[in-house]
Amino acid sequence: MTTTTIVCAEPATGTARPDLEFIVQDHRPAPQGSKKRGRNGQIIDDCKRLKPWREAVEAAAKNAMNARWLAGNGEESLDGPLSVEVVFTVRKPVSAPKTRITWPTTRDSGDIDKLLRSTFDALTNGGAIADDSRIVEVTARKVFPGEGLDALDAPGAVIRLWKVAAEVTSR
Repeated sequence: MTTTTIVCAEPATGTARPDLEFIVQDHRPAPQGSKKRGRNGQIIDDCKRLKPWREAVEAAAKNAMNARWLAGNGEESLDGPLSVEVVFTVRKPVSAPKTRITWPTTRDSGDIDKLLRSTFDALTNGGAIADDSRIVEVTARKVFPGEGLDALDAPGAVIRLWKVAAEVTSR
């Protein structure tokens, strides 16, 4: 009898070093989800920030992959089951309290699932991952600038990816 044990070699919530880690700085995370019909009947994304966000993530992913390749750890893209951690730093509203830490729970901060969708597609287009269907584990947070673990000083994101290893043992 053969049993399969799934082991995340570098867990997203642990302190072990990720297979790929990079920061997208000075770009406001944008959701991908809602669509609207344009003047000529074409379907376009509802969020005008989506294209610049995806381009920024793609560029950062390409740079990180190039650095990984130059360091001798390179491959075309991360493939197989993957674990991903993303910390989105979103813009803090003017009306939010200045003297205490708060959570980005307003509509303006975006739905976390739609933020992930745009980011995962950009990771695929940027060559960091073979396909976003390879992602089997996700840890995601939204924070305001300077407020919380891995919060940046301006809108952007910290992205970490780990390969998940499957070990096969016999009994």
